[in-house]
Amino acid sequence: MEENRKNEGLKALGNESAILTDYAPEVLETFSNQHPDNDYWVQFNCPEFTTLCPITGQPDFAEIRILYIPDERMVESKSLKLYLFSFRNHGGFHEDCVNVIMKDLVRLMDPKYIEVFGLFVPRGGISIHPYANYGRPGTRYEQLAQQRFANHQP
Repeated sequence: MEENRKNEGLKALGNESAILTDYAPEVLETFSNQHPDNDYWVQFNCPEFTTLCPITGQPDFAEIRILYIPDERMVESKSLKLYLFSFRNHGGFHEDCVNVIMKDLVRLMDPKYIEVFGLFVPRGGISIHPYANYGRPGTRYEQLAQQRFANHQP
């Protein structure tokens, strides 16, 4: 691991990690953005996201897509993986999972802009694709969020 990353106190990166059994936002970690003066996109795709239906206990599978414009802090990818895996035995409706993920990442990083899109596999003949986004209030990123929300195409 790069020396400057070691100094940021990252715990998951480069170490063996247990897969958590329930929702665990505390595993999320950040590091300093080396280019906070630049606007750029960071995208994560998690094609093996799993959660449980809170009513039936049946597994729900999805691809979770996270797209954000960082500011001072960025989410560390291994901690994000562990966090997303922590939903595996967690009971949550599709829409709730997407909104919880987005809100946890907003609290963690305070990004300029973020969106989370869940492409859930059909169950019972119906697929659900929830989408949530956030742009920092009072900035052009708030306007970006409104524009992308209005023009969202699943």
